[in-house]
Amino acid sequence: MNITSPDFTDGERIPERFTADGINVNPELIISEIPEETQSLVLIVDDPDAIRVCGFTWVHWVLFNIPVTNSFIRIPENTILGTPGSSTYKKPEYLGPNPPKKTGVHNYYFKVYAVDKILNLPEMAPLTYIMEDLENHIIEKSQMFGTYERR
Repeated sequence: MNITSPDFTDGERIPERFTADGINVNPELIISEIPEETQSLVLIVDDPDAIRVCGFTWVHWVLFNIPVTNSFIRIPENTILGTPGSSTYKKPEYLGPNPPKKTGVHNYYFKVYAVDKILNLPEMAPLTYIMEDLENHIIEKSQMFGTYERR
């Protein structure tokens, strides 16, 4: 399974458009080579570099129960597919990079999990509940990351 974006390459700077300095919409994401036995996908976008600033990984976006109909899924810009989970912002939509100035480069991970079931959780479920429900049900995982820095 692979996750890519036509908006930036793995390891490159995330364009301002997809950050709090721009219009703050999610970049287009392409998930390909999804395993045949996958029942749903989970997407998590987080910033583990926030630990050095606020003491914890900042979660920017969580989607679960993303429907799978074939081995390829496109999540268009400014779109919510599946069920939103609770981010650090407590919002259902993507809220992109927003690091404090002069905290250096932050790495933003776009992680996707292929799951062998539909999660039985309500909209805006906390990430801890989602991760607990995923235990022993992850078929495959893929990730990409982008960077962003405010000077």
